Amino acid sequence: MLLIKNIGQILTLRGDPAPRRARSMSDLGIIENGAILMRAERIVWVGPTRDLPRHELEPRYETFDGVGLDLVALPGFVDSHTHPVFGGTRADEYDLRSQGKSYQEIAAAGGGIRASVRHLRAATPGQLIERAERFFVQFLAHGTTTIEAKSGYGLSLEDELKSLQVLAALRTRSRLETLSTFLGAHDVPDELRASRSEYVRRVIEEMIPHVAREGLAHFCDVFCDTGYFSVEEARAILQAARQAGLGLRIHADQLAHSGGAMLAAELGALSADHLERIDERDIEALRNAGTVATLVPGATFNLGLTHYPPARKLIDAGVPVALATDFNPGSCFTLNMQIILSIACSQMRMTPAEAITAATLNGAYALGLSEKLGSLEEGKQADIVLMNVADYREIPYFFGVNHCAVTIKKGNIVINRLEQM
Repeated sequence: MLLIKNIGQILTLRGDPAPRRARSMSDLGIIENGAILMRAERIVWVGPTRDLPRHELEPRYETFDGVGLDLVALPGFVDSHTHPVFGGTRADEYDLRSQGKSYQEIAAAGGGIRASVRHLRAATPGQLIERAERFFVQFLAHGTTTIEAKSGYGLSLEDELKSLQVLAALRTRSRLETLSTFLGAHDVPDELRASRSEYVRRVIEEMIPHVAREGLAHFCDVFCDTGYFSVEEARAILQAARQAGLGLRIHADQLAHSGGAMLAAELGALSADHLERIDERDIEALRNAGTVATLVPGATFNLGLTHYPPARKLIDAGVPVALATDFNPGSCFTLNMQIILSIACSQMRMTPAEAITAATLNGAYALGLSEKLGSLEEGKQADIVLMNVADYREIPYFFGVNHCAVTIKKGNIVINRLEQM
């Protein structure tokens, strides 16, 4: 049992249910000088410290008192798009991009996803677990308490299963909550580049049934874009995934206006991700379908590009927007959601309040978890982070710094950096 009290601001996000759209994305339900009572894994009371229900307090409660500290409490970040299982970094490609090479040029020369495939295939499960486990600690240390984690660097039945089994093993070893996504349709492997149709057949007839039968993934994703999978290929893969009981997600319209967003709306996908190249018709379709637009501006920033997803148009049109890191070894090697908030505010003109909603409650909705995550309310899972700032707007404003002082997962303090300060 845990009590935190005398917290300068508590961002409860109480009020309208998920997903938040348009103006409701700005309603953070702020409580000044607040307190939160937790019992087991759940929040049992939230309110001003002066109104604490004294009759419910017991000596057994562990108490964290924020008196004299500048602290803001908010729901743990829900990072709804990551690629955390890989065998090696691609720092060489970062160097090449700094010299003027494009993402597409590097991929055409055998780099990009294909380089990560070679790394992953050469790695043992133990090596992959050890690497990812270090990253999982860093997610928690930066305020992220739940992630969606994709496969997609194996591109064979054996190696896609290896990735998903690594994620299954990590769920028993880490406090970080993880939902797995099968992304066998991330690219076509080198050995089948002359026979795309054969690889698509293997994804549909061999990989998806095996993954679903073993319960290794919650979702299926496809990289639907120029140079990767066409709308027709993606539709066939996702329809097979839906028949197998998997939820649908799509990498859509990142590199070109390829039709991925329209396909996401057509199939009622829970999330369409990236969306740098969408137009007005795509926005209308996403709004009508209720599909979450999961934006990953860190990838645009890190690739040195300037064409960001149209966050303002999406929000103003009433499309639910989520933010995620796209943590991966190629296009966005960061797991810090705080820097993603900064980029979203400065480059996509989201307000700090909208960005926080997108990174918490709407991220939870994008994973089908908003009934238990994403807001600080009675009955919700006690996933809370304390940021060492006086006002929530300082989180993106004071950028490039880890403001996360305390991370609470399921009612337990799992990170406490205040002890080191």
